[in-house]
Amino acid sequence: MVGVLPREDKTAAGIGIMVLAVALFTCIDTSAKWLLIAGLPALQVVFARYAGHLLVSLIVYLPQEGLGAIRSQSPGKQFLRSVFLLGSTILNFIALSYLPITITTTIQFTMPIVVTLLAIPMLGETVGIRRIIAVCVGFSGVLVVTQPWSAAWHPAMLLSVASVVVASLYFVMTRMLAGIESNATQQLWSSAVSTTILLPFVIKGWVWPPDIQAWMVFMAIGFFGATGHIAATTAHRWADASLLSPMFYTQIVFAAFAGIFIFGTWPTVYTLGGGAIIIGSGLYIWARERKVKGG
Repeated sequence: MVGVLPREDKTAAGIGIMVLAVALFTCIDTSAKWLLIAGLPALQVVFARYAGHLLVSLIVYLPQEGLGAIRSQSPGKQFLRSVFLLGSTILNFIALSYLPITITTTIQFTMPIVVTLLAIPMLGETVGIRRIIAVCVGFSGVLVVTQPWSAAWHPAMLLSVASVVVASLYFVMTRMLAGIESNATQQLWSSAVSTTILLPFVIKGWVWPPDIQAWMVFMAIGFFGATGHIAATTAHRWADASLLSPMFYTQIVFAAFAGIFIFGTWPTVYTLGGGAIIIGSGLYIWARERKVKGG
């Protein structure tokens, strides 16, 4: 096994680089929505995201670790993990073609809640009644955001929720592989599997970016993906995960900024109110997990 770097005690820097990672993740969604508006097919945008990610990962990791970075200790689980990530991205990008980025981002905040539920059957973790109640409260926040009872409801919201479920399966698989696979292996597998699967589907109906701005975004989306994941991994090496988890909620600030200044859409009171409920329940689950684990 190669590329497993030792932990370092750089808590402040770790938190800072985690916020940077979250900003880069927002750049992925912002770039995807920009390209979809420009007329590129959703699958081609997903392909650009992972092909660019693969290129950056090869440039970063192969000189350091050689071909050993490609070898997996658990190829079956690694492939399944990669497919879950790909599926989540496809669902999220299709949802983004119909929904404001603030809504898709807010729905994604339910991921810790879904992971909590999936960890019970898949990882054998026990969850107390308080966390179960927090899960239910969190999902009530989703209802506030999506408003299935009103004219604001859009069927694409179901795609966004489905994206969260599939992404949660990806994170559960990542937990399974923790300590088994190096970061280089995980980065290379997730990007290579996605690129390989998508290539035959996008090559026949390829659409070239229509202008220089779209070209720049098309080239940048994979860079945002690779550097965001590398930054998140570095942050977890410098600071405890229990301190980094709440930093994901800063994404609502970045998403709101992108929505307002790039796409001209303001978050609604329902998005903000539902987001507050979801974030509150997520923070409670995080606090309970820290207490149970003695963090």
